[in-house]
Amino acid sequence: MKMKWSILACIISLATALPIHAGDVLDRIVATVNNHIILQSEWQDAIRYEAFLSGRPLDQVNAADRKAALDRLIDQELLREQMRSSDFPHASSEVVDQRIQEIRKQYGAENEAGWKTALSRYGLTEDEVRRRVALQQDLLGLVDARLRPNVIIDSKSIESYYNQELLPQLRQSGAQQVPLAEVMPKIKELLTQQKMNQMLVAWLHDLRSGSRISTETETQESEGQLQ
Repeated sequence: MKMKWSILACIISLATALPIHAGDVLDRIVATVNNHIILQSEWQDAIRYEAFLSGRPLDQVNAADRKAALDRLIDQELLREQMRSSDFPHASSEVVDQRIQEIRKQYGAENEAGWKTALSRYGLTEDEVRRRVALQQDLLGLVDARLRPNVIIDSKSIESYYNQELLPQLRQSGAQQVPLAEVMPKIKELLTQQKMNQMLVAWLHDLRSGSRISTETETQESEGQLQ
């Protein structure tokens, strides 16, 4: 739920006045995006999830990784604002299920026991993974709908990639050369994705420039450790 900063500030100030007992975790604000807050707990959850997707042990997550995760949370909120401002269709449950199955196969966790073991290793739940996968699919759909219509890939660009990138790679690997007509659709999609990535960077830059964003990234050593 999106709450006004003034209300949330009052709640947090009251919370800090309460006695803290051993084992209690006091959440705090690490960033605000147009009055939407990002809590330290959300940040840590995002770090866990990203490490889970990449198969990276939590003890190998460093300060730069944590900062990058916070930046992505900010970008996600900016894009979520774009979804809320339009009648954007959410990803279907079938699409979400398919992506979750891909993640399970990545871990070789097609049975329930293996899947639960993989989740518990990163302190995640099935509901949380599903929620995050659904959001990611929504954001991918938003970016695709907004940017793809503006991408134009001409035949000259496709031929250039084929001659200067693909053929040298095939020769180096000793693979058999394939005709341009056979790989043209794949090359076009690859170039489209590359162009969309460039456009997404520019779009996020514009969204950040027109937004009120503040961060507090001075974290203590204990905040950088995930239990």
